[in-house]
Amino acid sequence: MQIHVVRPGESIYSIAQAYNVSANQIITSNVLQAPNQLVIGQALVIPITGRYHWVQAGESLYSIGRMFGISPQEIANVNNISIDEPLSEGLRLYIPPSPKRSAEFNAYVEPRGSTVSETLEEETRIAAPHLTYLSPFSYQVLATGELRAPALGSFPQIASENGNVLVMVLTNLESGAFSSELASTILNNVDVQNTLFDNITETARRVGFRDIHFDFENLKASDRNAYTEFLRRARERFSRNGWQVSIALAPKTSATQKGSWYEGHDYKAQGAVVDWVLIMTYEWGYSGGPAQAVSPIGPVRRVLTYAISEIPARKVMMGQNLYGYDWTLPFVQGSVAKAVSPQQAITLARQNNVNIKYDYSAQAPFFRYTDEDGQQHEVWFEDARSIQAKFNLVKELDLRGVSYWKLGLSFPQNWLLIQDNFTVTKL
Repeated sequence: MQIHVVRPGESIYSIAQAYNVSANQIITSNVLQAPNQLVIGQALVIPITGRYHWVQAGESLYSIGRMFGISPQEIANVNNISIDEPLSEGLRLYIPPSPKRSAEFNAYVEPRGSTVSETLEEETRIAAPHLTYLSPFSYQVLATGELRAPALGSFPQIASENGNVLVMVLTNLESGAFSSELASTILNNVDVQNTLFDNITETARRVGFRDIHFDFENLKASDRNAYTEFLRRARERFSRNGWQVSIALAPKTSATQKGSWYEGHDYKAQGAVVDWVLIMTYEWGYSGGPAQAVSPIGPVRRVLTYAISEIPARKVMMGQNLYGYDWTLPFVQGSVAKAVSPQQAITLARQNNVNIKYDYSAQAPFFRYTDEDGQQHEVWFEDARSIQAKFNLVKELDLRGVSYWKLGLSFPQNWLLIQDNFTVTKL
């Protein structure tokens, strides 16, 4: 699979000719809405076996081999050159596909209201073949141990048809926010926990959930050990039914990190008692903050490097956003950016006739535009390059896989790149 960045003067037809594929193959793979109006800087996935690499100054077969996880001799053989031959800048090399490693993929899906929209179900059907787990968000735990259920629509059927483990997500959400007081009531009352565990068991058996996933956030520091003991009791209870227990944890870089979102989460202790852990490595750029990449590669790497120092790497799932944000400039505290899908971001760039740029430090695309009212905007989003950078990190750190927040925001290139990089584990 080739990632191609559109340059000035290129058309869908010239790009197709360069890679010896049809224009329609590129259009279909990228779900291009305006194939005759490509945006300069737009990243396209080209559906070929393997990929091409143009030699940069200072590169050798050895450095290129390390980059793609393939031996320098194999690159030399397939390109009919000597392994000792100096490489000229700009030389095009064919890189054969490297062996795929298995990985697990999860995606949250969040219905709004009492029903599931047809659009959300369709996006879920598109993603499901590429997933190990499907996680409807969420069952809200009440102070009594009772549950408030989300709309499920056809999610159980979609999961069954695609070999997905259906995940029961439980949260301490109350009135739209994560409640530390609600969590404290649950974590410090064994009778409430017993009621909760009974209700989880009944619901999981009836619906067909096979993974019990706790996303308890904004916990009190004083409830840190109580949460660990709660998870230990949960796993002892649910493992009898053959169910996994998993958790979502805030992105930390040390055990002593301060803040209400961090102190109740204990990577080492809580990671030890569950089957797998999702690290929420996103929202550096968030709707209520200034414009920046949502999941810049540097901070993501630092969090995950710390995580695998406390938790076995093959228990750790990297969190990944399927969205970006459109900020109005200048940023004003209290303003809220608009969430956009990768497809919507490209449409915005095209409609406003601006080029897409790429921040190589953050490994994220962005652009600015001025709206019809003269207001300037800055958009950060995800594309094939940014996702490939994250997949490379997953492989480098030998992580369990990737978990997406959330389905419903179209990003067709992501699913193609999963196929190209990994064999999706089906349990």
